[in-house]
Amino acid sequence: MADEALFQFLHNEVIQYIYKSAEHGEMENGRCISKLENMGFRVGHGLIERFTKDTVRFKDELDVMKFICKDFWTSVFKKQIDNLRTNHQGIYVLQDNKFRLLTQLSAGKQYLEHAPKYLAFTCGLVRGGLSNLGVKSIVTAEVSVMPACKFQVMIQKI
Repeated sequence: MADEALFQFLHNEVIQYIYKSAEHGEMENGRCISKLENMGFRVGHGLIERFTKDTVRFKDELDVMKFICKDFWTSVFKKQIDNLRTNHQGIYVLQDNKFRLLTQLSAGKQYLEHAPKYLAFTCGLVRGGLSNLGVKSIVTAEVSVMPACKFQVMIQKI
């Protein structure tokens, strides 16, 4: 439980640090989100290396996505993804009904505009993990009601 609180605190501090440097004129909002996403990419890339060292090779993209939703998500956020949907054409939607990095924000609509900066790191985390597993992707996130969110993963064919 303590490690979860530490991760949330670190995540919040990283966001605050990046946005404080933006106040000094270094970056605008899009660049801040991109920087958070790139940090997540590097972390996800490294974590997958550790999490898959003793697993067998995945046979297809769906197995990779199931691994991300069950094992990877559980290791990082202490719970599985609530729902995984696909159109079987390279688009997957991962739904988390109580996303841990959004639970500290109010459930009201006044904080919806701040959600992208709290989701950027996780988008990078998923994209980095998938990249290390040989799956090139674009990961986006959307929030309609706090703290639930949906991550859309579009697999890019190489």
